[in-house]
Amino acid sequence: MSAVNIQLRRKGILTLPVSLRRKYNLDENDVFTLEDLGNGSFLLIPQVSNVARLGDRVAEVMAEEDVALEDMLEALDEERQDYYREHYDRP
Repeated sequence: MSAVNIQLRRKGILTLPVSLRRKYNLDENDVFTLEDLGNGSFLLIPQVSNVARLGDRVAEVMAEEDVALEDMLEALDEERQDYYREHYDRP
């Protein structure tokens, strides 16, 4: 474990060094839990949202593949209907 000095700025803003942000794959708007350990010691724990990251990745792939949201939703609806027919439809 290594110590890093950071400065508390206006409105309580702390900036994490880029080396730590890269090492732990932290991005703007990530949420953290701040634990008060007493005697002026704090523990900062990232609460990384996999849902947000996966959503961003889906958006990236859709843009790369030039897929419109409407097309994806239509394909998902068709898949859902096929799944229902295969698993729940009774002859």
